[in-house]
Amino acid sequence: MNVHIIGIPMDLGQQHRGVNMGPSAVRYAGLAKRLRQIGHHVTDQGNIDIPIRETVIETGDEDILPAMVAANEKIYAAARVAVECGNVPIFLGGDHSIAIGSIGGVTHQESCGVIWIDAHGDYNNPDISTSGNIHGMPLSILMGNGFDELVNIGRTGAKLRPENIVLIGIRDLDEKERQAIKKSGIQVYTMRDIDEQGINNVIKNSMEKLSAVDRIHVSLDVDGIDPQFAPGVGTPVPGGLTSREAHLLMETIADSNKLFSMDIVEVNPMLDRYNETAQLAIEITASLFGQHIY
Repeated sequence: MNVHIIGIPMDLGQQHRGVNMGPSAVRYAGLAKRLRQIGHHVTDQGNIDIPIRETVIETGDEDILPAMVAANEKIYAAARVAVECGNVPIFLGGDHSIAIGSIGGVTHQESCGVIWIDAHGDYNNPDISTSGNIHGMPLSILMGNGFDELVNIGRTGAKLRPENIVLIGIRDLDEKERQAIKKSGIQVYTMRDIDEQGINNVIKNSMEKLSAVDRIHVSLDVDGIDPQFAPGVGTPVPGGLTSREAHLLMETIADSNKLFSMDIVEVNPMLDRYNETAQLAIEITASLFGQHIY
């Protein structure tokens, strides 16, 4: 594959400083080198220019939304160019709100399936959110619900269809968010589902769910993995995926030959232990890009 790494040091969608340093942490841990070892051609495109949260909110929180729109328009454009040139982009966040632009851009020409790995549903909207943080809303926005300015980035309306989305690892939902997801038609596998059915069955059913699509975007929020293995996140929730479960999921997606693009988000080196969360993200990504045990 021709892999293009695109850094997006954005922390506009939430209030935990440090996540804007996620791209640097993942690069420092050796993402490009690891993918080259597998046999891919890797180009690092550098970072998209994103304003620092503190400079944006100096005149009031109302300035966050225009800054978020401008940032995701840049992300959308970069994503669109990458896939139109036949490349496989990896978007390094930053908080999960980068997915508004990344998934929007990679679906500009045609739809794709999405496997969304996360402790949270990210399906809030301004009417039901308890925090108002946009990093808890990107999936809802991609489904056409939320701030019109964000919903209509790149092209008007929803960017994803519910039948093409699978959420895996969910274990922390707001009550109104839970109700909204149930009405959405999105396939959700909570950690209880994984415990009861086994990770292998959940993965098998997820791939069957997306059997009609030819392309899959993987949106990896590292807080989907248990904080025992990935402590460097802003919103850790105990009881998540083990590192081995995450590897199996990625290996199975790789076997499908449908991998199209990827987000790696919410790595926060300020909260990490010796950059181990970034290192785990790299090893999981290597499995997604074809690294085999044997």
